Amino acid sequence: MAASPRAALAATFLALCAPMAGGTIAHAADFPDIAWLRGSVPVGYARWDGLILGAEAGKSTMRADFGNATSSETAYILRNSTVEDEFQVSNWTALPNDTTNSTSYGGFIGYNIQMEQLVLGADVGYTRPSSLQSAVSDSISRSVRTSDGYQNDVTVTAASSVKLVDFGTFRLRAGYAFGQFLPYAMIGAAVGRFNYTSSSTVTASGVDVSGGGGLPYSFGPQTDSEGQDNKFAAGFVAGLGVDVAVTPNVFVRGEWEYVGFASIGGIRTDVSTLRAGIGLRF
Repeated sequence: MAASPRAALAATFLALCAPMAGGTIAHAADFPDIAWLRGSVPVGYARWDGLILGAEAGKSTMRADFGNATSSETAYILRNSTVEDEFQVSNWTALPNDTTNSTSYGGFIGYNIQMEQLVLGADVGYTRPSSLQSAVSDSISRSVRTSDGYQNDVTVTAASSVKLVDFGTFRLRAGYAFGQFLPYAMIGAAVGRFNYTSSSTVTASGVDVSGGGGLPYSFGPQTDSEGQDNKFAAGFVAGLGVDVAVTPNVFVRGEWEYVGFASIGGIRTDVSTLRAGIGLRF
């Protein structure tokens, strides 16, 4: 059977090359040490398993909801009063929300387990804002008629402040590696340390409009306050991020993290942080 044109061309090429190689033809072992020539192609992603640690810096935004910050103080001032029993003055929203920003810094340590391109990890982190503090003050007045026939003019003047000193997190992460990149999502728990103060001042007056002949009254101003330093509050964590391998053992990180904290002294807070960091893998 006649040889195909392709086979004939190959035979001619080898015949021409043989004299140049001293009469020998190169074998597989003589090829340069290039992975794809030897049939073994490297995986298309970096290795992320092992111990990791690093440092971070970024910007944090804290939103504070002061709507119930002075409820307990107002309720105490107006305890056993008709106007509180019937109109729940302590639940009036005397204070607004507030938002503040600050630079922040911290670090993390954790461990990754890698199954091909799936990377699962856990870490603990610490963040300390430079100065993340909110303070508000306001007042609310209403005129209400109670069942005893009195028309009551009530004013609540309130003030409150909260400072996030620092917080720690425990996070579970799941990521998918491709090339030098490891995008991931995270969820976990947090503990924050706060300083806060709240005060409420109540002034009230009333006249009998029922025709029963009751005497007018005047009450206050009476003030009650509350505050505490180093108050701890639990919270939850969620976020997204990406690690980028610079060398087999060094990576850089970009991350968005949200932490929602439980109420302290009637003040609810949440913190969003955009940060960048550098880490080592061992």
